[in-house]
Amino acid sequence: MRKQLLATALCLAATATGCGATVEPAEDAKPSSSITLTNCGRQVTYDKVPERVVTNDVGITELMFALGLEDRMAGFAMPDDKGDLRGVPWKDGYDKVKWLSKDQLTKENVLDARADLVFAGWNYGFREDGGFTPDALKKLGIPSYILTESCHNGRTKSSRGIMPPLDALYTDLTNLGRLFGVQKRAAALIADFKKQVADVRAKAPKGSDRPSVFLYDSGQDTPFTSGRYAAPEQIITEAGGVNVMHDVADSWTTVGWESVVQRDPDVIVICDYGDVGAEQKKRFLLSYAPLRDVSAVKHRRIISLDYADLVESPRNPSAIARLGAYLRTVDS
Repeated sequence: MRKQLLATALCLAATATGCGATVEPAEDAKPSSSITLTNCGRQVTYDKVPERVVTNDVGITELMFALGLEDRMAGFAMPDDKGDLRGVPWKDGYDKVKWLSKDQLTKENVLDARADLVFAGWNYGFREDGGFTPDALKKLGIPSYILTESCHNGRTKSSRGIMPPLDALYTDLTNLGRLFGVQKRAAALIADFKKQVADVRAKAPKGSDRPSVFLYDSGQDTPFTSGRYAAPEQIITEAGGVNVMHDVADSWTTVGWESVVQRDPDVIVICDYGDVGAEQKKRFLLSYAPLRDVSAVKHRRIISLDYADLVESPRNPSAIARLGAYLRTVDS
């Protein structure tokens, strides 16, 4: 998404099974007829089980890996720093599947890969300005599946998000399970993810003790952050915090610094990725004069999570666990 750059991302050792390290053998119950799924509010019919899927970006790619679908992939597009994978249970997928581009998908590399499905999202590969859209691919005879976190919601031309972020994750796992005939595997992942989240929720602060949290992605003149339809919204909520931008009916979006100051977050979560790393972002936040009286800055309550933790991905539950542990140390 956005600049589509990643940095270090580690799954908790305790959540390795939940991240998809051990799953039952694939059912391989291949549909004998077409499959119709609801994707971004539209009924989409797929005539066959895809065999040469290409994906864009880390979260989308790892959804396929977590379901054990490497053998159904023809490649992925991703920046050249996908982070330290030692704690990622499905890290072997990166060795098995071809790396098509260190930028993003294009019509050319999709055609070269002989793709029979493109799995991407709006601003996670699909883009109007470059003409790389599901409709454009359809004209080439190539079906698409759109990441649910990224669905356009119709509020504005570019606003995204149609359901709570974890529901989006579970929706995509369920749909992919049906499409590829691995429903039991998808259901097992979802059940395990829900248990991980419930365990964190049970320990989380309640009521007025819940610290307020601002997600800082990037930007100095204006900050790029998460409204209520991007993954950080529910990561923050389930971890025991309150997203100060919950009222923003969008996924990833730009706000003004004045709104951050006014809402006075107790904690700032940095999205760690790109050429400007977490430490540089933290130095900026601590030195930016308009933020000097913000509680998170005054008390230096700033934590970083990886990009791959904060976009829709199978890493979301472990991110909730790590953020939850941090928030339980905060006296709001």
